[in-house]
Amino acid sequence: MFDLKAYLNDVRAPVDQLLQHYLSAQSPATRVSHAMTYSVMAGGKRLRPVLCIAAAETVGGSREAVLPLACALEFIHTYSLIHDDLPAMDNDDKRRGKPTCHVQFDEATAILAGDALLTLAFEILAAAGTRCASEDQSRWLLAITQIASAAGFRGMIEGQMRDMAFEGTVISTVELESLHRLKTGKMIEISVGSGALVSGASTRQQQLLQVYAQNIGLAFQVVDDILNVKGDPERLGKATGTDRIRGKNTYPSLLGLSGAEALAGQLVNNALKVLDAFDNGADCLRAIARYVIERNR
Repeated sequence: MFDLKAYLNDVRAPVDQLLQHYLSAQSPATRVSHAMTYSVMAGGKRLRPVLCIAAAETVGGSREAVLPLACALEFIHTYSLIHDDLPAMDNDDKRRGKPTCHVQFDEATAILAGDALLTLAFEILAAAGTRCASEDQSRWLLAITQIASAAGFRGMIEGQMRDMAFEGTVISTVELESLHRLKTGKMIEISVGSGALVSGASTRQQQLLQVYAQNIGLAFQVVDDILNVKGDPERLGKATGTDRIRGKNTYPSLLGLSGAEALAGQLVNNALKVLDAFDNGADCLRAIARYVIERNR
């Protein structure tokens, strides 16, 4: 039996250490750097870095080689959370059990901290791509291009825009799936895809892992919707019931709780089936897929 808890602990330690290194590299510390560190080091599942590293190891890559990539993905994710929590967007006052960045500091500082994390991510990616072996540079360049696309107006940003635009308006399940594949799914998909790509995955391996990531990316959002209805605020580190209050479209609101839970289970099963093409090296990805629907935060 694969020990996911031990694997997560083993992966998170070097990720957190390198995240802290990147954040403390500038001297002297400033108000915006304090806000960046506050948000990044507030905890969190580190799902995207873990997926990046797990995908790399699945195709025979090196954990150490993709650590900068994993950290850059976490910086992009944290930037998106800081901005998502702002009064102009979801107006949340709690994240990971702590005051959100704009509450702890102020709105302007939070905006700039998010901007700084996004640009720092690409500084790290470009530096890593420059330092790698010449034969690997084209893969790194392609990965950077794909990450920018996933995080930008064709990906996560468009998903966030639709999420806000559709508040108070009932949409179809097809429209909701499209929204979430952009807002949440794109960055989960690229976390898997970029880790595999820079590690030399074959075209076939990349295709299979993309299908895996698409399924768990949507499943993760479905479970998020479910937890917003019946989750424990203390475990989640944020308020529940907020989707209903804001009139957001969610899977429980469109399918009912049981329907949403069934969909999450089916998506995870789809992801696991794809991994049949891989050997035991993909056990970490299998365990993460199961974790997606078993988590309580």
